[in-house]
Amino acid sequence: MATEIKTWQIVNGKLTHVSSSLVDNGRKEKDDLEQWIKSNPEILGNDIAIIGQQVQTKSGPLDFLGIDRFGNLVIVELKRDKLPREVLAQAIDYASDIASYEPDKLSEICQGFTEHALGDYLAEKFPDTNFEEVVVNQAQRLLLVGFAIEEPLHRMIEWLSEKYNVAINAIVLHYVKTTNGDELLSRTVIIPEEVEIEKVNKKKFTIPMSDEPGTFEPEKLKELLKEYLSREELHSGRRIKNVVLPLLLKNKVVTREQIKSELVNKGEASDLRQSGSIMSLISGQFGHEWKGFLRQAISYEYPNYPWEKDNFKLRPEYKELVKNLMQELNGTTSDGK
Repeated sequence: MATEIKTWQIVNGKLTHVSSSLVDNGRKEKDDLEQWIKSNPEILGNDIAIIGQQVQTKSGPLDFLGIDRFGNLVIVELKRDKLPREVLAQAIDYASDIASYEPDKLSEICQGFTEHALGDYLAEKFPDTNFEEVVVNQAQRLLLVGFAIEEPLHRMIEWLSEKYNVAINAIVLHYVKTTNGDELLSRTVIIPEEVEIEKVNKKKFTIPMSDEPGTFEPEKLKELLKEYLSREELHSGRRIKNVVLPLLLKNKVVTREQIKSELVNKGEASDLRQSGSIMSLISGQFGHEWKGFLRQAISYEYPNYPWEKDNFKLRPEYKELVKNLMQELNGTTSDGK
């Protein structure tokens, strides 16, 4: 049965039914509803941080793009009236495009909306989450927001959630303007929030992490490093090759801050805020269990926080190997030609 919310105001000791709408009071989705949500996104859920508004997708602008503490993207579609069944197809269309967004693109969106790099913004919103060990955009959640919901859509949401574990939900808002002129906004959800989050996280795989270095023979180590560093489509690998390794070949110890500054100098980041987000992605690469070849060549410490790698060093026994590999990758000889 479609959800309906009614409100009564107590006037002179009697219940008086209050019925009003955004349209009746000259309120608009773009000018008012979106602004209210921006002022306090908690109405969408306790664990959602908004990182973009009117995000352009292949199928048109998405009202809000959010992210939760588990790294799931949240596609938020608003309607100032009743949610029709067609909004489900619209949200799925947006999600199919958003699902391909890389961290760099998401950070660019976040920077434009919040003036903060993605990593910095998430660290502020979810201080208890270590985002160096979170895979961002591994899964997506659909959140439909309106002031009523059509019965077929209500039925489809429950069916998709119960039978197929789709992370989908609808928030039904109720706007009232009291006789005193106060404006109130309340909400209810179709699927309990904890159930929705549990469903999306069940589909995710956990990335095994490790600080143990690899034990490969030198030739195999060089082969693995070359394969990884040669893949230009891997942004973090390219940055390790173009930024981190040159620094390590020149310095015994390279700090996190030095790498962040060099990312800006090399044009990999527009400023230090953005480089902080990129640095988190690079740091995460060193922790992936199956990338023991990186840890075999490069060591690091945890001097500040138990989750933040710093003080990177090129292991002395592999310095010549890495130097020769860099010359091969850059097409130069030992004399730099």
